[in-house]
Order: sequence, then C-alpha cells, then structure tokens
Amino acid sequence: MLTLLDASAARRWCSAAVDGLDARRGEIDDLNVFPIPDGDTGTNLALTLQGAADAVAADRSATVGGVLAAMAKGALMSARGNSGVIVSQILAGLAEACEAAVEADGAMLVEGLRLATEAAYAAVAEPVEGTMLSVVRASAEAVAELGRDPELAAVAGAAATGAAAALAGTPEQLKVLAEAGVVDAGGCGLVIVLEALAAVVTGHGAPAAAHRTPARSRLALEAVREAGSPEFGYEVQYLLHAAEPALASLKQTLSELGDSLVVVGTGDGLFNVHVHVNDVGAAIEAGIEAGRPHRIAVVRFADHFGEHAADGAGQPGGSDRSGTALVAVAPGDGLADLFRSEGVSVVEAGSTGGRPGERGLTASQVLAEILGTGAAQVILLPNATAVREVVESAAALARQQGVSVAVVPTKSPVQGLAAVAVHDETRRFEDNVIALAEAAAATRFAEVTIAVRDSITYAGRCSAGDVLGLIDGEVVEIGTDVARVGTSLVRRLVAAGGELVTVLSGSDRGASAAAQAVHSYLRSRHPLVEVNVFVGGQPTFPLLIGVE
Repeated sequence: MLTLLDASAARRWCSAAVDGLDARRGEIDDLNVFPIPDGDTGTNLALTLQGAADAVAADRSATVGGVLAAMAKGALMSARGNSGVIVSQILAGLAEACEAAVEADGAMLVEGLRLATEAAYAAVAEPVEGTMLSVVRASAEAVAELGRDPELAAVAGAAATGAAAALAGTPEQLKVLAEAGVVDAGGCGLVIVLEALAAVVTGHGAPAAAHRTPARSRLALEAVREAGSPEFGYEVQYLLHAAEPALASLKQTLSELGDSLVVVGTGDGLFNVHVHVNDVGAAIEAGIEAGRPHRIAVVRFADHFGEHAADGAGQPGGSDRSGTALVAVAPGDGLADLFRSEGVSVVEAGSTGGRPGERGLTASQVLAEILGTGAAQVILLPNATAVREVVESAAALARQQGVSVAVVPTKSPVQGLAAVAVHDETRRFEDNVIALAEAAAATRFAEVTIAVRDSITYAGRCSAGDVLGLIDGEVVEIGTDVARVGTSLVRRLVAAGGELVTVLSGSDRGASAAAQAVHSYLRSRHPLVEVNVFVGGQPTFPLLIGVE
C-alpha cells in the first residue's frame, strides 16, 4: 500500500487505466446512448488514454507532477469524442494540483479531484447531469468528506467508490439512460480509470463492477438521442493552434452551428475542439479563422446507426439518389468551363459584371443545381464570401430533401480549384470534405480590383479608379497599373513560400496582358515555381492569384 504517489506509481496507473479501458471498451460502447447512440465511447476513451500512455512513455520526468502533466497533455492531443476531451481535463486538474510535487499525498489528490471537477464542467458549453460530469463531481465530494490530511489509500478508495455510486445513479438523472436501461458510458469509463488508481495505490486488483447492459438493440436506441441532437449529423473535432482571445469568437460561432461543444487547451496555445454540426465546412472554417487547425476528424453519425444515408433511404426525395457530386459557384464563363472540365457542376454567378452575390444569386438556383446532380452526397464550393450565406441556405434546403451536403469554406475561385484538385471519389464523403477544406485553407489568394469610390483602406487612402491589391480579402497595395499591382502581390505571396501559382484573368480589357506580365515575372525570378494561367472571365477582379 502506497503512502505517496510517485512518478513510477503514476506511470503504473496510466498503464492500468489503458488496460482496463481496452479490456472493457466493448462493454462501454454498448452502454453508449448519450448524447447520441453511436457506440464509440469505450473506443474513444481507450484511444484517448493510449495517447496519454504514449506521452508518458516518452516523458523523462522524475516527479509525479511531470508524469501527470505528460499524461494530461497526451490525453488532450489524442482526445476522441466528448468523453475523451472531458477525461483529458480531469487529468489536467489532477496534474495542476501536483504540478510542483515530487510525490503526491492524499491531500493533493483531494485538491486534484476538486480541480478536475471544475475543469471538466468548464470544458462543456452546456453541462448535463447524469454523465461523467456527475461522476467526477461525486468522486470529488466523496474524498472531501475525509477531513484534513487523509491517507492516500483512503482518498483513492473513496474516489473510486464515490464514482461508482454516482454511476449507478445516472439513469435517475438522465431520462434517456433510464429508457435504454443503461448507466452513462463516459461515467463508466471514468470509474474504470479511478478504480485503476485505487488498485495501484492499495495493491489490490481493480473490482470488476457489474454495469447494466442495453435493453434494446443499437438501431432501436436511435430513437432516444438527447433533445436537440437529432438535427446534427456530424461530429467534427480538431486540434487548434490559436491565441486565447480568438476562442470567444470561435465558441460563439460553433455554438450557433451545433451542439455538444467542447473547447479545451493545454495552456500553451494548443486547443482541442469538438462539436456536433451539419455544416462540416463552416465548423472547419471557424477554426481557420481562429488559428491553425490540424488533425481534423469528421464522423457521420449515420454510419454508426446503420442508416443508409448515402443513398437517401428513408428520407424524403432521397431514395433514388446515389454517389457524390461537387457543386461550385463560378463568377465567370472561363471559370465555369474550368470547373466543368473537372467534372464539377456549376452555378454561374455574376458572369457579365458585378461581384458574386450582387446580381441576385438565390438559394433556389444553388438548390436546383444540387438536386440536379442526382447525388446523395454533395460538396458545395461557394468560392466567394459574398455568396456564403446563399449557399448555406441552399444546403439547408437540400438536407431537408434527403441530400447530405457539406459546404467547404472556399473564399476565392482559386481556393475552389485547389480543392477540386484533391477530390477523390474513392474516399469516404467525410474524408473528402476534410481533404478539400485543407487544400483550400492551404491556398493563399490575392485579388486585383478597381476602386469604385474614394475610401480609406489598410494600405492608405484610395481614389475612384485606383488599382487595389488584396491578400486574403485585405487591401495591401494601391497603384495605377493592374500588371504592376498583380506582380507586387505575387511577389509578396511567393516570398512566404509556394510551389504552384494559379493566375486567373478577368473580363476587363487588358486583364490577359496583366496575367502574362505576372507569368513573365515568375518565370524570370522564380523559375522553380510552377505557374498556370487561365482565362477566368470573372468580373470586378482583373486578376485572381492563388499560391499553394
């Protein structure tokens, strides 16, 4: 029996938790009915703790604080699903309490469970009782009753016992659990983790607690999702490098897009973002606007429920649909031809003048193109911020008619072309959406346009008729010649790195000559960079430039 938890014991706990979750992951998966019955909580927790174990194995810390910190960060980096993110925060609370400790005593573990409870509740946008949140709180309350300076073994035992008692009571707190005849899956996983800690501290084997088994089949459980969840079809999760101030806007955007939102960080600018949505592209775009998302994962819940969403079975208007299609908004005849040559269905907008969205592009036009593809799954490329709202409305209407739709947040036609280039029909729909979104996000874009009125810009004052150069939507250059401004923009972009430059000439007189001037500059100054020049025919922008 241990009186202090040292680095070696913490490592043994991590290993025991992994073994316990791995051995019972199937049991926990079968308990999983909340927030949706997708049967993956046991798997998610096992993979999350395996990530923690990998981090601990690579860590050289000789203190319990160091090992717990590695365990918490590894869990956050590998967190899968809501349950994985929450358990990473529970570990972070324990690590915080022992941060400066070589060895941890019972009092530190009591404080750690208090902090773990606070971190877990803070991580969830809308906490729900009857989940692993209730279980960790009960564990913290149980050890708090032990008084001052409790022995480590007493704390570890009380934590596991209190958690198990709370788990047994979860069906009384959450109706969906009572209806299915199960306890909370995430809470069950947390009990196993705390039982592993008690086993390491006391030297006794972890008890094989009996947990209720599902009273109905997986398909039958589809009907008992949490209120609000049936309207969201996808789980989106990614790691995000971002500054803390950007998180408020990110959380607001994601909360408007869906539910089950969890955003937690490691304290060094890295965050794990989890949300349930319908618009996968918008959820990823929110991350791009906040910082740099990576390790993006998308799960379609229908794949877990045994539904046949891919062919629209059981949904209005979807029974005769199959396959996947791309639909792009193209603001010019040349661009429309470029997209069509790649097998993309096109909604033409602003082909004779005006910015896309200013010529009355409607959701019904986009919807007609979506339905006209005959596909069960459609990826939309808006290719301009101005039409994003229209495209989103069309996507919502299409979903009501049984079509699975994802909007990839392309802000320029050059990003749309980059996205189309990585489309692969052999991939899963969700994987394609991720690949296209990542390709678009990796493409920096510039625009050359003509000022229509006197104004103040980030680059200074401009007058009507001036040539404006924009990078990622912001004016950075003011001049009098399209070719010179275009050359200056591409010089800025390529200076930051790039292997492929795409130049699209617009419908303005002299646009083709300006595009060739940019091409000549690149050939002379950056001969190793591949350059493609196309006639886009877009109005308003004599030049569009993309760098990958």
